[in-house]
Amino acid sequence: MPGRNVAGRRLMAAGLAFAALGDPTRLKIVARLCDDGPSSIVRLCAVADVSRQAITKHLGALQAAGLVGSRRQGRERIWALKAGKLTDVRRYLDQISGQWDRSIERLRARVER
Repeated sequence: MPGRNVAGRRLMAAGLAFAALGDPTRLKIVARLCDDGPSSIVRLCAVADVSRQAITKHLGALQAAGLVGSRRQGRERIWALKAGKLTDVRRYLDQISGQWDRSIERLRARVER
C-alpha cells in the first residue's frame, strides 16, 4: 500500500519535528527565527542563557528535524526557518484536532442517547 508508506513517513517526520520542538530552548530559537528572521548563532545565543556550543547543538537537532537550514555568509553561518516544514507540522496538528473533535462529538451523541 503506497498510501500507507507515505502516511508513515509523514508521521515519522512530524514526530521528529515535535520531539525537536519539545525542548524549551529549541522552541525559543524557533520563535526567535519566526519573529526576527534569519540569524547568526551569536545573535541566537541571546535567546537563551546558554553557550554557543549549546545553541549549535540545538540548531543541529532542529536541522535534523527539517525545521531550520543554514547558509554561509562571510565567516558566519546564518540560520533560517524552513516554513514548509512548519506548515506540515501545523497541518498534522489540525488533522489530530479534527479527529479529537469527531471523537468528542460521537461521545456526546452516545451520552445523550
